[in-house]
Amino acid sequence: MRKQLKTIKNPSKAKEARRKLSIRKKIIGDEVRPRICATKTNSNLFVQVVNDATNTTLFSVQTFGKNAVGKSSNAESAKIVGTAVAKKLLEKEIKQAVFDRNGKKYTGVISALADSIREGGVQI
Repeated sequence: MRKQLKTIKNPSKAKEARRKLSIRKKIIGDEVRPRICATKTNSNLFVQVVNDATNTTLFSVQTFGKNAVGKSSNAESAKIVGTAVAKKLLEKEIKQAVFDRNGKKYTGVISALADSIREGGVQI
């Protein structure tokens, strides 16, 4: 069950939760066009490619852990992560996807990530 928007005390977090809900009711991924879900924190960036029809994650790329691609959640690391996502999508013969920015504003790291995925040859 989702958290009620009125119970979120921090105004910026409340705005983010409202944006997240409005984005997710419009964006649905399937086998032909999976959903690219980008999660950004202050220190890391995490991208999942999800098939919502079967509720499965196809793969994920992140800036932490054993298979880390970048170092932090800055724009340069976002470009590296975006090219890695595009390469894996093209390996799975997926040329189209939908982009879920997960309630974040489309500036800085999130826009750099989306642009690098587009430059990699995937249509968003």
